[in-house]
Amino acid sequence: MHDPFPSRRTRRPGEAVFAVLMAALSAVLLVNAYGISGLGALSAPGSVPMAAAAVMLGAAFVIAWRTMRRPRAEGQTLHRDVLPGRILAITALLIAYAALLEPLGFLPTSALFLILSIRLLSRRGWGFASLVSVGSLVAIWLIFRIVFTVLMPSGLVPEAELIQALRDLTGAR
Repeated sequence: MHDPFPSRRTRRPGEAVFAVLMAALSAVLLVNAYGISGLGALSAPGSVPMAAAAVMLGAAFVIAWRTMRRPRAEGQTLHRDVLPGRILAITALLIAYAALLEPLGFLPTSALFLILSIRLLSRRGWGFASLVSVGSLVAIWLIFRIVFTVLMPSGLVPEAELIQALRDLTGAR
């Protein structure tokens, strides 16, 4: 019979490193939670975060231990099977988006991110990616900025002037 979960018997590339990293991060969280109020009392502000972090750390150690005991999967590579180039490219785009959002503002940063990611993921031309991105961005901006009045970083685009021009065109106040 075919096993639908072959990864339960073998360890995929990068799985052991990820499990150990989760255990280490759980330990850091436990130390930070301890720093809130120490072990003073069960009702102390840090008691729930410490309990949650301790459970996370225990689970992470068990998972890391079990993962390290499994044999490596045959014929799999980290680059091809776990982190292909597209995943790394989208991750880099997300990091760039977060870094550029404040200095450039919502509209130019989102346009750049959407055009590049739609082009990469759809494997279609720049015209298609630009049209879909700009159309989506205009709809998102109108709904969230105008209808719901959500403030977004303006950056390079003079949003206040755009909104006033829209109000002038529609006669809205």
